[in-house]
Amino acid sequence: MPDVPEGAVSLPLVFDAPRGRAKPPRHLADLDEPGRKALLEEMGLPGFRAKQLSHHYFGRLADDPSEMTDLPAGRRDELVAALLPDLMTPLRTLEADRGTTRKTLWRLFDGALVESVLMRYPDRVTICVSSQAGCGMACPFCATGQGGLQRNMSTAEIVEQVVAGARSLARDEVPGGRGRVSNVVFMGMGEPLANYRAVIGAVRRLTDPSPAGLGMSARGITVSTVGLVPRIKQLTDEGIPVTLALSLHAPDDELRNELVPINTRFSVDETVAAAWNYAKVTKRRVSIEYAMMRGINDQAWRADLLAEVLNGYGDWGWVHVNLIPLNPTPGSKWTASDPADEREFVRRLEAHGIPTTVRDTRGREIDGACGQLAATET
Repeated sequence: MPDVPEGAVSLPLVFDAPRGRAKPPRHLADLDEPGRKALLEEMGLPGFRAKQLSHHYFGRLADDPSEMTDLPAGRRDELVAALLPDLMTPLRTLEADRGTTRKTLWRLFDGALVESVLMRYPDRVTICVSSQAGCGMACPFCATGQGGLQRNMSTAEIVEQVVAGARSLARDEVPGGRGRVSNVVFMGMGEPLANYRAVIGAVRRLTDPSPAGLGMSARGITVSTVGLVPRIKQLTDEGIPVTLALSLHAPDDELRNELVPINTRFSVDETVAAAWNYAKVTKRRVSIEYAMMRGINDQAWRADLLAEVLNGYGDWGWVHVNLIPLNPTPGSKWTASDPADEREFVRRLEAHGIPTTVRDTRGREIDGACGQLAATET
């Protein structure tokens, strides 16, 4: 395996999508409450109507203007156009697990395609959202990474994935009866911390009290990253106690350089140190994501090395390892670990005092599992 994968040096120094593209229409979810009021007033519309529109969107989960009967009929269309423009069109929804796992393909205003996945469990409902159309991190075992980056998503486009899922639950469209979204994971398409401003905006809209936002607990939100160290440090200072999930996938630089090319810029030691500091400051346990690949990163000695790296910061329970059986992607040479090797990996980590679980894979048959989102219309 090469020390530095081909193409790794071309990763951008600034982790943002190219500028100059047309922007999505501005939506109330892009703005805080004062911003919504100000926008209406700038357009010559009554600012106090912003709170009513927010109540319809976040509180009632309404998407039909005719249901917004507290808005004056003569100005309803203007108000809705100003703050509730259409952002995304659902093209297809695939179901698995007897309808409790639903993957939706969305077309954005400019034709870009993204996917989100709703997963209903007996005790919770989790929505996995995308934060970018495509991804620029180029991890070779991930279908999204192989497609490259098209653009960043707006705050409202990210939020709309959650609101759409919440509508489906409220309207009893998901088996199990009416319900609500309890967890949101930024583990769909894209590198969330490469679209930092929009992702933080989305987190704030999800956690703002109703009707300003969805009123979720920050502890029910997980933000994943492959290890953009400057952004992890920035997130540490935000004061929002979300769970940080670090997609590590290897405990040594030689292998991680190949599996996660950004590692050629931020080493394992730098990345884990930033995650540990996040845990220390926020008092939130960090999740280490580790995709198990047969004969690549699943050797028992690598489990020992991973434990050594993580325990280097003490054994005060700052971290949890989440092993992910690798999900197949078309044409990939990477395959899932043998179950016996997976069990030994778990045993070794637990013997070193590292809490470890193996992720319950959902949606594999509809290409809705971790690493499988590619957003194609075929």
